[in-house]
Amino acid sequence: MTSSRQDAWTQDEDLLLAEIVLRHIREGGTQLAAFEEVGKKLSRTSAACGFRWNSFVRKQYKTGIDIAKIQRKQLKSRVITKDEEQPVRFSYIDGQSITSLSEVIRYLESIEQIQQQSSELLEANEELQHKL
Repeated sequence: MTSSRQDAWTQDEDLLLAEIVLRHIREGGTQLAAFEEVGKKLSRTSAACGFRWNSFVRKQYKTGIDIAKIQRKQLKSRVITKDEEQPVRFSYIDGQSITSLSEVIRYLESIEQIQQQSSELLEANEELQHKL
């Protein structure tokens, strides 16, 4: 028989923890403040929330954390008035700026095409070296 702790974390609680921590990261707040906010909402200590985040939840949200950090950096680098609101743009090494899922897909497809061409060139190079 498996015993269940009365204070075990549910998926909904993990999701709330992740949402609040990611919001704090995005808005430039601290994780400690996020843990305190979650603790109040879930009637848990901030230490318990921090432990849960660091031991389990954080590992499931690596991409979300990276995106939140990028958004925080971009929000800090510009001041927006109500008339100037624009979607957050993600810049990549090659200078492309991406704001929608379709642009992300096109970007990834272009990378895939470049990799395919590169593979074909490598194969042709190997054949020519073999002939020599």
